[in-house]
Amino acid sequence: MPDQQVASPEESAGAPRPGPSNRALIAGAIATLISLVILISLGNWQMERLAWKEGLIAQMQARAYDEPGAILPPEQWADYDPQEQEYRRVAVTGRFLHGEEVAVHGLMPTSTRGNPVQGFYLLTPLEIAEGARIFVNRGFVPTSMRDPAARPARPPEGEVRLTGLVRAPEERGLFVPENIPQDERWMVRDIAQMADARGLAGVAPFYVDAEFDPTAPDWPRAGATVLDPPNNHLQYAFTWYGLAAVLAVIFLIYARPRLRSLLRRR
Repeated sequence: MPDQQVASPEESAGAPRPGPSNRALIAGAIATLISLVILISLGNWQMERLAWKEGLIAQMQARAYDEPGAILPPEQWADYDPQEQEYRRVAVTGRFLHGEEVAVHGLMPTSTRGNPVQGFYLLTPLEIAEGARIFVNRGFVPTSMRDPAARPARPPEGEVRLTGLVRAPEERGLFVPENIPQDERWMVRDIAQMADARGLAGVAPFYVDAEFDPTAPDWPRAGATVLDPPNNHLQYAFTWYGLAAVLAVIFLIYARPRLRSLLRRR
């Protein structure tokens, strides 16, 4: 028989052996790389959202604090574009149809964060011309004042002039209950549905949020539009980038001694 050469313990110890430690290092590197790509992508997405939110806020405030203009005339309502009209400050004159009021469930923020007041926003049609009407959000009332008789002041009668912001109809979110018009349960400011429920024709495809008037009665309280929405996207971006940096450091701490061990074996 030919002589068989048996490696000495020293030779065996010096030979590179792809063992479990190597496989764990490779698997850890792949997992870390995938996680870094995800975390950095989330950070980049938040930076894009930041640019979008800053542009939106700038547009909101530029339009909302401008001199009030005229609303889109009824003959152009078919061409209504929310992007062009949203947050425009307008002045409008007409007569409220208080009997067709719609009370939409809502919350009014208070000075105590996380403790809003529950109640309703009163959307009332304003007849601005023969056959032309616009729903106006006259403001918020607590639940106890849903009944007009329970409110401290009578609603305005006759011709009124008001200033407010043009707003697009709301879209129902995933977790928001549907409107049930027959039960007078309104959760979303769906203007078309409101007009249909009240049997109104010639209704604008948008509504107007009345501005707060310090001389008006306390309820309903107008000025519902938030002109300084939360903008935490930069913080979120730093969070994702920070997690990516921490993950990279943890992997380096994990991999450094194993890489040294591999180099010594070679």
